[in-house]
Amino acid sequence: MIHLLGPYLLASALVGLGVAGIAARRNAVLLLVGIELVLSGSLVLLVATQAAGADRWAAGSVLPLFVITIAAAEVVVALAVVLLVFRLRGTIDLDAPSAREDVS
Repeated sequence: MIHLLGPYLLASALVGLGVAGIAARRNAVLLLVGIELVLSGSLVLLVATQAAGADRWAAGSVLPLFVITIAAAEVVVALAVVLLVFRLRGTIDLDAPSAREDVS
């Protein structure tokens, strides 16, 4: 049986850093990193809670593998969208106005 204070502190630190990255929202890549940190914190919490439980064959250690796989695919698609936005606008700053204005 493990003591849950360490994993809970790690999970809360990861979620806190992720929320701070999402709240800063200056840059699309920083936003993606913040989302991944929140997801990682939730996975640490899930695995630690499952490891402290009595049922050793629960889905707490298998489910994070699926979540990590889906998160990797999500990052690939999101980075492709960020690259497309960079090609169209010239910047990935989310607060900046569009660099190209259509004048018709």
